[in-house]
Amino acid sequence: MKQTIKDGLKVGLHTTWTLGKVIFPITILVGVLQHTPVLQFIIDFIAPFMGIFGLSGEAAIPLVVGNFLNLYAGIGAILTLELTVKEVFILAVMLSFSHNLLVESTVAAKVGIKIWVILTVRLGLAIFSAIIINLAWKGGGEIAQYGLITASEEKITGYLPILMDAVQKGLMGVFQLALIVIPLMVAVQFFKDLGWLQKFSKWMAPFTRMLGMNENTSTTLAAGLMIGLAYGAGMMIQAVKEDGVSKRDITLAFIFLVACHAVIEDTLIFIPLGIPIWPLLLIRVVTAVILTILVAFIWKRVEVGKRKEAVYDH
Repeated sequence: MKQTIKDGLKVGLHTTWTLGKVIFPITILVGVLQHTPVLQFIIDFIAPFMGIFGLSGEAAIPLVVGNFLNLYAGIGAILTLELTVKEVFILAVMLSFSHNLLVESTVAAKVGIKIWVILTVRLGLAIFSAIIINLAWKGGGEIAQYGLITASEEKITGYLPILMDAVQKGLMGVFQLALIVIPLMVAVQFFKDLGWLQKFSKWMAPFTRMLGMNENTSTTLAAGLMIGLAYGAGMMIQAVKEDGVSKRDITLAFIFLVACHAVIEDTLIFIPLGIPIWPLLLIRVVTAVILTILVAFIWKRVEVGKRKEAVYDH
């Protein structure tokens, strides 16, 4: 019992340190950037292209803020705008696929996934889904009625207050990470020692095989689905080290989780926007399953082709 807790704490602290070294500086960078003209410049640049997605130019604000910061910041920006139900739903779908890009993409690199792969998949899904919804949905023209939540934005001025605020956010990010990752790693250690993790992997096996992955990827998938990419990355790092999860499987798992992670939290937080959340959840899950199966199929065909070429060469 004591040894299990000790091992879990050791792994949890090590994982927190590994991810904290990424999350802390990136959070400070983004915290400072949001008080500079950089974000506004990007907003002004992409605003003219919003019509492609069925959005007004001002909808560029929540998109840029959500992608640089997080979902909460994106939702806060939406609450300051008068948008139609259709526009809010399109923004919700786009932001559910693509948000917090700097932190989550850098964390992905720690797991061994190339950043350009993550960015391409996330931005590609956001853009593609918005265009499809805009073309397919002819309704939703009424003005969105937001819930009880109201947007509040506290202006910070001065170099030192801005820097201090950014550092505070960075420290809070690492603290939140530790609060989630350390107990999670202790729990996982208990599950391993009791043999429950192996049973869980077998229970999830049909689903992971359907997605083109081996069953030892199941714990990674479950962690990402429940707690998201940034925090779930801790589980992924351990899975690669201890469970022998292959580079192919961890890449497929990340592609699945890019489209569908933290499904409960990241879906429920859109409720105050007054949009239908079941279609939002369904879009994410179905997209994740189809995309992962497709990538796994193409990957397998390419590997088979390479093996055949190698045989012919010899």
